[in-house]
Amino acid sequence: MPWRTGLWPPHTLYNTSEDHCDYIFVDNNNIIIAMAPVYVISVLRFIFNAFVLMVFCLHKKACTVTEIHLSKLTGTQLLLVCCLPFWVDDARANYDWPFSESLCKLIPAVIRMSTCCNIYFLVLAILDCYVALVHPLFHELMSRPFYAKVGCLFVWSFGLVFALPIFIIIKLEFNPQSNTTECTLDSTSLDQYLLYEVRDIIFNFIIPVVIISFCAVRIIQILRKRLMGVLKPERTEQKTTTLILAVVLSYLICWVPVHVASLLVLLKCHIILVIIQEVSMYLLFFNSVLIPILHVIIGKSFQNRTKEFFKHKNKHHYITTLSNHRAWILPLLSKNYYFDSASLGTN
Repeated sequence: MPWRTGLWPPHTLYNTSEDHCDYIFVDNNNIIIAMAPVYVISVLRFIFNAFVLMVFCLHKKACTVTEIHLSKLTGTQLLLVCCLPFWVDDARANYDWPFSESLCKLIPAVIRMSTCCNIYFLVLAILDCYVALVHPLFHELMSRPFYAKVGCLFVWSFGLVFALPIFIIIKLEFNPQSNTTECTLDSTSLDQYLLYEVRDIIFNFIIPVVIISFCAVRIIQILRKRLMGVLKPERTEQKTTTLILAVVLSYLICWVPVHVASLLVLLKCHIILVIIQEVSMYLLFFNSVLIPILHVIIGKSFQNRTKEFFKHKNKHHYITTLSNHRAWILPLLSKNYYFDSASLGTN
């Protein structure tokens, strides 16, 4: 049950030799059992990411540069989870695409755009953390929400351009071997498919991982020197850095197997590689659940924002309730006062 919707080559690229693998078709009961973790993870990732995004967006205080990057990262996770039900329904139907051709083009393109933006928002966050520690004076000049928003706009634009070819070349295609209508690449050329997959591995895996690894190593070295020296890092700064490094580590654990499996499938497709890629997809989905948990456990700023958010909500609820009670009690008291005054006047 590989993630084939728009991300796997056309069925015409497979041959019947033992060095290549054909699609795996299982009965509906096995599909439901196999998809159960995806359902659970989808619900959790939607709830957790929606909660994090709600705290970032509805809080009165303006977001810092790091929080802007992390909120956009959470937004891409939500966008990705909105596409997941379409993939689940496609898998349940044994990859007989049950929706329109427009959705066949749109869903894989949004998935590609989300995965691309996801990693580069993380790159922006760790670059900001790196510059803050290594070049503090330059960071003081450039660390403005405006520049962060411009960087996020550039990432969204890059993700859109990155996903545009997928939107163009994907179409519904009938597979006579399985008697199904598949949402797959409109191509009979292995070279074209390899070109897109190699591009994806380079821009969505190799380049970001090199940048992230370099920044993470330098950040750890600088923090270690500060802890050993006289100049101690501030608690908030250390918490933010720890959060970024934890998010990076969760990304590497959950995303690296996906790209490694894709690379291995490109080289030689065995059934064991399909199984590896399927397991790695579950790790990828779990990454969206893990990041909000890291916000709650490690993110000191996020914890403060959450407390202030709920404190403000409770205060607003108390004031509203008090106003309602006053609106109900005051006329009643006035009425009683009128009757008491009238009775005294009579006496």
